Amino acid sequence: MPLLQVLRPTLPILIGASIMLTLSMGLRQSLGIFMQPLTHDIHLSVSDFTLALAVQNLAWGFLQPLAGAMTTRYGFRPIMIVGALMYIVGLILMATANGLVAIMIGAGVLIGTSLACTAAAIAMSVAARAVPATVRSTVLGIVSGAGSLGALLSAPIGQMLNEGFGWRIGLAGFVVMSVLMIPAAWYAGRVDAIPLPKPAADDIGDATAMTAAKTAFGNASFVVMTCAYLVCGMQLVFLTTHLPSYLAICGLDPMLSAQTLGMIGGFNVLGSLFFGWAGQRWNKLALLGGIYIFRSLALAWYFMLPATPASTLLFGAIMGFLWMGVGPLVAGAVAEMFGLRWQAMIQGLAFMSHQIGSFLGAYGGGVIYDQLGSYTVAWRIGVALGLAGGIIQVAFALIRPSQPPAPVLRTA
Repeated sequence: MPLLQVLRPTLPILIGASIMLTLSMGLRQSLGIFMQPLTHDIHLSVSDFTLALAVQNLAWGFLQPLAGAMTTRYGFRPIMIVGALMYIVGLILMATANGLVAIMIGAGVLIGTSLACTAAAIAMSVAARAVPATVRSTVLGIVSGAGSLGALLSAPIGQMLNEGFGWRIGLAGFVVMSVLMIPAAWYAGRVDAIPLPKPAADDIGDATAMTAAKTAFGNASFVVMTCAYLVCGMQLVFLTTHLPSYLAICGLDPMLSAQTLGMIGGFNVLGSLFFGWAGQRWNKLALLGGIYIFRSLALAWYFMLPATPASTLLFGAIMGFLWMGVGPLVAGAVAEMFGLRWQAMIQGLAFMSHQIGSFLGAYGGGVIYDQLGSYTVAWRIGVALGLAGGIIQVAFALIRPSQPPAPVLRTA
């Protein structure tokens, strides 16, 4: 049966989840554009701004399991709509900020909490529930790819407004774009009306949240995937936060940073589609490790050479292809190992590790730059850890393929 015919009944849900994801991730990935003018205007250091983004990543990561668990109790729609409203308020606080407190609350706490309710883990869980298992990985790749278009649009728009009218107007433009998350979340919330499939014998759908979490951390494949996920967050957030500053240091056109982030967003679509397709056919966890290895090699190549517009755009294309391809692979692996009922929560538990890495990438990169006046040590650390994590992930996935958990007895 053609894929479109299979998906037609759930297209509004998938489109809503894709738009919500593309806005929440695209706007967030483009905040680095405003770092230099914002910090100069309200007299903050680079490490102050990156601390706020690091708090954002920690809030996102540590609240993600809670948001996932709450969707099991209250449904996806109310959680996603509250998250969209928090995103709007967080951007308004940023646009009107005059000091560190407003930046910390807006960019850090509010947007971080919103991402736990609107970004990849929730959007992927919505998509996974809406479609049959036979096309799940492919559909997750499509949603992830559609969700990658946000950076392709928001980065150039934000940079044009920033250069033409100042950073406050640029952020005001982001506020307007973020309002579209509300109707997107409403349509995606139709997934609440779709019943969960009947639990299989090895499914943990009948377990409590605590039992589901214990089962996940008792699964060696999940633990290795979660630990390697830390490297993913560290590398990606280091780039989105510090690449605009690095290009400015190299004396390149400020618009190049927006073009590079847009290039990442565009090739993100291709990478997400490819890895969603590949995950339907090959070992998802081995593919994850391969992504980490090739990302690290690309980082080493780019930062070892003098930065030029051509090398920067090529680097953006390579990293974009390897960017959100992890989304359908992680979501698909979790669904295969543990079923759908607790997918959002268990995926959130893995994502906590990703966000600890994000904290280190954002704040650690800022501290290293403030102390040494260079990003050299930061990118070398990212390359070394990325290669180590990727090699361990591939080796473990091939030696010990993931298996579903042991049957869990129904609890009273």
